[in-house]
Parts: sequence; C-alpha cells; structure tokens
Amino acid sequence: MKLIRFGEPGEERPGLIMEDAVRLDVSSCVQDYDEAFFANDGLTRLKQWLRQNATSAPRVASSVRLGSPIDRPSKIVCIGLNFRDHAKESKMEIPEEPVIFFKATTSLVGPNDDLVMPKNAQQVDWEVELAVVMGKKGSYIEREEALKHVAGYALHNDYSERVFQLERGGQWVKGKSADTFAPLGPFLATCDEILDPRHLGMWLKVNGAFRQRSSTSEMIFDVPTLVSYVSQFMTLLPGDIISTGTPAGVGLGMRPPQYLKAGDVVELGIDHLGEARQRVVAWQSFSTDKVNTQPAR
Repeated sequence: MKLIRFGEPGEERPGLIMEDAVRLDVSSCVQDYDEAFFANDGLTRLKQWLRQNATSAPRVASSVRLGSPIDRPSKIVCIGLNFRDHAKESKMEIPEEPVIFFKATTSLVGPNDDLVMPKNAQQVDWEVELAVVMGKKGSYIEREEALKHVAGYALHNDYSERVFQLERGGQWVKGKSADTFAPLGPFLATCDEILDPRHLGMWLKVNGAFRQRSSTSEMIFDVPTLVSYVSQFMTLLPGDIISTGTPAGVGLGMRPPQYLKAGDVVELGIDHLGEARQRVVAWQSFSTDKVNTQPAR
C-alpha cells in the first residue's frame, strides 16, 4: 500500500494512493498514521477495510496538498556519511560505525511544501535520502530480524544549513532542524511494495540540472544493519524515521561549493517511492506561520 496524508498543514487526514493513481480518503477507518496506528497493527486492519470499501471510499482530488505521510514521530534519526562517494567529497574518513544525528520533528513537512530559508542562513544544502519508517517497537534488534520491524519506506530530503552544522560548534542537529528541513513523501510505501531496499535508484535536481544520481546499493551500511545498530542505543518506536544517508553531489562537495537561494527549485525521487518538488523561499518573520508545528496527536 501507498499511504498518504492530505489537507492543509495541521489538518491532514489519512489516505491511500491506489494502483490507478486514484487517491482514497480512509479517515473512516484510520484516525491518523501515527505511533498508535502502527503499534496496533493498523496496516493489517487497513488492508482488511480496503478489500470491502475500496470502491465506495471517498476520492481525493489530485490538486489537494499532500502532507508528510506520517504524523509527527517521536524522533527522526539520521545517518551521516553512509555513501562512500559522499564521504570522499566531504573529505571525511569512511566511518567504521554508522554516524548518528537527529533532526527535530518540527522540521517535518509535506513533499511539495516550500523550503523556507532559516533566518540568517548562508549555506542551505540538499540531500536526497531513503527514509525507513518503523512499524514495531524494538530495542537490541538483531540484524536478521530488523526488516520485520519496518513498516515501509519514503523519499526524504535531508536539508542542511552548513554554517549552522559545521561552524557553530556542538552537534550537527543545529544545521538540520529548521522548519521545513524534512520534506517527506509523497507517500509511505509499505514493505510489500519495496521488496529489496538495497537497489533503488535515487536522484536530485536543482533548477533542472542533476546534482545527485546514485543508488541505495552504494550505501556503506544497509537498512537491516542501520535498524539493528540504532536500536542498540535507543528504543525505536512505531512511526520513528531512520534516514539512511545521501550520495555524492551535495552543494558542499562542489568546487566551488554551491548553495540554494530563494527562487531555486529542487526536485528529487527514488525508484518506487515517487517524486517531490520544493521551491526555495526567503525567510520572513511570518513565514513559519504556515508551517505545520502543531503538536503530534
């Protein structure tokens, strides 16, 4: 299944994208795609409901905005330097263990929402990534059991402000967590849609020009390894996101470096996970009023 959430920021409702691209409103069956939904076997219940109600369920117009395909999770865990070519362009050593950092959950937005430049931003960068969404609670998960804990996968753009990240001291989270810095979707593809996450083509364009073209096969640490590894240090809850790293081609790695500016358009995609498009807009004191910063339900 392909899970979507649609509607205005803070008012999203759960839906599905069918094989014929028709969007269904499933809010009569599901309150939201959140921790409680995944923890209580919501995917199974939704499949059963769909068999009986697919033809009668309300349709959702293609013009309706898509939000993040999951409600705000307990955490967004990110993996740094997980592609060999990206580590090289960043002039950093290949890590012996996964590099972990976090994004604030308030950075989560819809796949086609504007990217709002943070106040005082100087070096805003792009990063196409495969996001893994957890389906079960787990800690100390064995690698061989890891995929049994996964609900599905989604397209993610791990935006970064490099000055905040690298020149302001402390940890990377400061450069990763601005509002709108985690557009997710267009949909969450359940595991039966993505049988092998190790061989997914991925790409990103800025103003129509390719900047990143790679595959998840270039990862240093694969999805089962990452799920198992992260769970050694924290409990993973249903709905939690693990964003698995980006390939070469980020603005920081260009010579000279190139960063986003207001008016730019970023497009990205991953095989079987759809495409997204974000327009870059300048920060204004009122600009975050339209960003979904409502507390998770």
